[in-house]
Amino acid sequence: MPLLSRRRVIAAGIAATLPLPAFADPSVGATVQVRGEAVLMRAQAAEMLKRDDPLFEGDLVRTGAAGFAELLLITQTRINLGPESEIGIDRFIAELGGEISIGGQMLFDRPDDLPKLDLTFRNAFAQIGVRGTRFFAGQSKGVFAVFVDRGEVAVTAAGVAQIVAAGAGVDVVEGAAPTAPVQWGQARIDAAFASVGL
Repeated sequence: MPLLSRRRVIAAGIAATLPLPAFADPSVGATVQVRGEAVLMRAQAAEMLKRDDPLFEGDLVRTGAAGFAELLLITQTRINLGPESEIGIDRFIAELGGEISIGGQMLFDRPDDLPKLDLTFRNAFAQIGVRGTRFFAGQSKGVFAVFVDRGEVAVTAAGVAQIVAAGAGVDVVEGAAPTAPVQWGQARIDAAFASVGL
């Protein structure tokens, strides 16, 4: 065997036996689908969001005026973003939960048969505590609203918490407490889901 080829084989053997580098920040999810314009902001840099882009703690996803994005966290939790919306992964630990910042329109969907996930969503109007469910949060009928399709969430604003069960929703005006939960009509539910591309 020529010396150059032998060196390549030896180098390849060494490379194969060296341990792969461990990543300090493992991925907490990925992009499933993008329609229209969406941007991924990471470490002060922005790039166009693409299908299969990994997501990490500290990332911010922002959609444009006609943009939609579907994200999948590693806990089999889907998040759909509507136009001119954003989600920031402030802190996330698989199977435990964390904190996520939101703005605009969002649908959270997690299978019922999975262990409960202690997750908090925050925006300028309210804090939403969820332990495994399907709910919408965003503008509805001109106000910020939260509608629970499945499960239960706690919506807190102005120091007041409302427990919202399936089929009901609350409205939140900035600086005010959430309204008492009321059953939503099908037209309002359909409009909310359509606003996130469903």
